Amino acid sequence: MASAFATAVSGSPAAAASGADVLPRAVAGVRFPTSELARKTAQFVRSVSSGTLFNHVMRTYLFGSLLCDRRGVPYDSELAFVASALHDLGLVEAYRTPAERFEVDGADAAQRFLREQRMPADRAAVVWDAIALHTNAGIATRKRPEIAMVSVGSGADFSGNGLQRIPSDTLEEILAAFPREGFKQDAIATILSLCRTKPMSVLMHPFAEVGRRHIPEFPVPTVEDLLLAAPFEE
Repeated sequence: MASAFATAVSGSPAAAASGADVLPRAVAGVRFPTSELARKTAQFVRSVSSGTLFNHVMRTYLFGSLLCDRRGVPYDSELAFVASALHDLGLVEAYRTPAERFEVDGADAAQRFLREQRMPADRAAVVWDAIALHTNAGIATRKRPEIAMVSVGSGADFSGNGLQRIPSDTLEEILAAFPREGFKQDAIATILSLCRTKPMSVLMHPFAEVGRRHIPEFPVPTVEDLLLAAPFEE
């Protein structure tokens, strides 16, 4: 029986509707890779994601690429695209586990997909790291460029960090190609969904701040709570 990943890429109505032209050739001077793996990755992500989430991961690749290009940093475009496109799979309900952080869920789901696409294990390992580390810029930006790009690109789209280095007409072209479509409120709703359904997955995670603000009696302890609860006599 075909796996869920294989079905999503080649056999589902959603994937078929997306077609081979799910992506333009280039946006704002950034070319999308045209390999079979890149094409299947785009089709897969489009088939399992909301339009809002799909546009976010595409903007992640574009912003990450532009910010690296401006610094003259060389990178593997296929690897960077695949990691960017797959980086938020852990937010898709079908790939959520009961307890893991969403970054780990996404990294594991991406690795399963890439294994079925026969991506070499060393390259798939880079994608795993890029996804697992993307919310921790302090670590990700010290790693190889493709890992840093996912963190930098997603951070630019999430909070605007680094956008001042992108010309306004370039930004407008990206937003026209991949509109935000209520991304802010969609992201907050998704974060709250994680906080409600598996609260301990956001322990010591920035998402816990959203849970504490919006959910009465949010059960996740703070770092201070953990420290004071340590079983030592002092």
